[in-house]
Amino acid sequence: MYRWCTDEVEPNDRFDYWREVRSKGLFGVTAELERERRADFFGEFSLRQLGGAGLVELKASPYTVERSASDIADAPGDAICVYQQLGSGGWFGGMRGNDFAIANGSFATSHTDLPYRTAPSGAGGFHLRVLKIPLSSIPVQDRRMRELSPRTFGDPTLAPLLGACFADLNEAADDVALDATSLVQALAHLALIERGIVRPGGRRGQAALRTARLSQARRLIAYHLQDPGLAPAMVADKLGVSVRHLHMLFETAEKSFSQTVTDERLKQSRRLMRESPQRLIADIAAACGFESLATYYRVFNAAYGMAPGDFRAQGSDGR
Repeated sequence: MYRWCTDEVEPNDRFDYWREVRSKGLFGVTAELERERRADFFGEFSLRQLGGAGLVELKASPYTVERSASDIADAPGDAICVYQQLGSGGWFGGMRGNDFAIANGSFATSHTDLPYRTAPSGAGGFHLRVLKIPLSSIPVQDRRMRELSPRTFGDPTLAPLLGACFADLNEAADDVALDATSLVQALAHLALIERGIVRPGGRRGQAALRTARLSQARRLIAYHLQDPGLAPAMVADKLGVSVRHLHMLFETAEKSFSQTVTDERLKQSRRLMRESPQRLIADIAAACGFESLATYYRVFNAAYGMAPGDFRAQGSDGR
C-alpha cells in the first residue's frame, strides 16, 4: 500500500504540491482552490493494487476537481470508476449539465475518459473511495462501457451489495480468505448491471450477485456475532434469499456458514483477550455469542490446541 499526506510538505507548498504532483501527475485531474484558503489545506490518500484494479481512499479539505478534455488527452485511463461516498456528501457531474448530489454511503460510476467536475458539498471536505478497473480486465466487452458519464446508482437494492464488496476489498490485503479479484469483478459487473449493460440473470450477472451476497452475508455474521441466536434463517432473511440459497453461497467459500460463524467468534474472542487482559473469559465468551463457557472452551481448544487462559498467558506472543 502507498500512503501520502500533505504533512510531508511545507504548509505554504501543500496545495500546490497536491495540485501539480498528486492530482495532475497521479490522478490526471485539475485541482483548484482560492489562494487565500490554501494555507489551511490538508489532504491524504492511500493507493493499493488489488485484483487488477487500483483502490484509492482519499480525504481532503474542500477544493474543486475537474477532469477536462485536456486532462484526458494527457492521461487517458480507459477504465470504469466505481465511487463510494464516505463523507458528508458531494456534488458531481459531467460537462453536459447532468449534475447530481451524492450522499454519504452512496455510489456512483463513470468511465475515466469522460469529463466531469466534482466538489464536496460540506465544510468537511472530501472522503471517498474510488475503485479504478481497467476495461481490459473486465470479461464483458461492450462499446457502451466507454459512454458511462458520471451518474449515481439508481437501484437501491444494489447499495448493500456494493457496500459489502467495498468493505471486503478494503480488508482483502490483510485477509487471505478474501479473493480480491472476485470482489473487483463483482463490483465491475454490479456497476454494469446498474447501467443496463450486464443482465442480472445472465452468467456474469449471477456470478457478481453471488459474490456480493456472500460478502454481505459475512458482514452480517460479523455484525451479529454477539447474538447467540445467529442462524442461517436470520441472515437469509436479511439478505432476502432462502436458507437453501444462503447455504449454496457458502458452498463456493472455504468454510460453511456454521464454520464461518465459529471462526469469526473465535477470532473476536482472541482480539478481546488481547485488548482487555483483565476481562473475565466468561464475559468474553458471552460477548462473542457462545452459548456457554463450556462450549467456548471446547471449541477454542479444538481450534488452537490450548485453553483460552493459556492463550491469554502468552500475551503479545499469542497467534
